[in-house]
Amino acid sequence: MEIRGALARLRCATGLPVAFGGLVEPGRRQVRISELSGTATPALSALAVTSGFGLGGKAAALARPCAVTDYSVSRQISHEYDVPVAAEGLRSVVAVPVVVRRRVRAVLYGALRAAQPLGDRTLGAAVQAARDVEQALVVREEAAELMAAATGPERAAGAAWEQVREAHAALRALAPRIADPALRAELLQACALLTAETAPSVTVRLTPREVDVLACVAAGATNGVAGERLGVTAETVKAYLRSAMRKLGVRTRGQAVVAARRTGWLP
Repeated sequence: MEIRGALARLRCATGLPVAFGGLVEPGRRQVRISELSGTATPALSALAVTSGFGLGGKAAALARPCAVTDYSVSRQISHEYDVPVAAEGLRSVVAVPVVVRRRVRAVLYGALRAAQPLGDRTLGAAVQAARDVEQALVVREEAAELMAAATGPERAAGAAWEQVREAHAALRALAPRIADPALRAELLQACALLTAETAPSVTVRLTPREVDVLACVAAGATNGVAGERLGVTAETVKAYLRSAMRKLGVRTRGQAVVAARRTGWLP
């Protein structure tokens, strides 16, 4: 899902007629092309690209973007995949790796059916599309870890649970920046697991943004730092915090965090 959305944004931002990509298969040094956008044939569908071979394989092996102006005659790459590339009529191609925690997890491609150089704007947009996928994969993995922590035996351990609280605050701060609504909902669902044992008080109604601010405060963030995480000003953070404190019936930041935990709004 992340790759499909990134390819659509890549084509929209650059005007490239074709984009495709796929994830690195678990336990194997190859990318399986699973998503196609703008293609005219099925030639590239399910193609397995081995690390080090072809343009995408070179990008995966080097963990950096690679591009060619005319794929079929380029001396910069090996030519194991010339047949499917030619069948689709691709000439100028860029391949960008998706790198998460120093490991290549996927490769995105953009292509023209003409042999002409791809400009800096196109290359920059391709890199940005890969960064979007990287962020989405990080969030998905951290959400999975958060779910495991919320339901596992380590929940009772004080130090481990403090780490979970920090992760909860970080993920709530990330959620508003996720463009994919399904991934954003999945992330917030993971956060909600942390308060599942004590349902939020029906007598205290906090807004999602008030909870976001309290989660940052609970992690030790100042108003300025909380604002940077949430993409708002420190004054806006202060306003949300005052509103939450009023609803919780407390006078200090610390009391607000304690009350939010007691009423089930924070883990």
